[in-house]
Amino acid sequence: MMSLNILKTAASRAALHTSRIPGAHSALSTTFRSFSQDGDSGSHSDFEPKRKQVNDEDEAIDMVREHVQNNKVMLYMKGNPSMPMCGFSATVVKVLQDEGVDFSSVNVLDYPSIREGVKQYSQWPTIPQLYVNGEFIGGCDIITSMAENNELEDLFKEEKSV
Repeated sequence: MMSLNILKTAASRAALHTSRIPGAHSALSTTFRSFSQDGDSGSHSDFEPKRKQVNDEDEAIDMVREHVQNNKVMLYMKGNPSMPMCGFSATVVKVLQDEGVDFSSVNVLDYPSIREGVKQYSQWPTIPQLYVNGEFIGGCDIITSMAENNELEDLFKEEKSV
């Protein structure tokens, strides 16, 4: 509890020590930060993210198999499409968006067992990984190359006609 009071005092002092910035429109700019106690997210548990626990390798591989079979275009990536957490994932997301493809994705950073399971499922060592119609297509380099050669466009044309 004492550390919480110290943080509040430090935040108050920081707010008092702001100064006028030449060319700024307001004379004083203050940023407020809230500090919560250990384990207190400040939100009700109903609003916390719900994540399925994946306990072992076989369960992870089964989950990957289910994802791949139930989604026409499935991307395993670091981050999510609106906020990729690595350049390779961002590149694949951009390629898919440029192709106008709807796709499902899993953030492997949230699920370490899925991250390892998808690598075993495909026998491919890196992330991101793209699957179309249950078939492993490749990682960033392969997807980028296919897009440059219009092979990806052809693949998705075939997919749309099926």
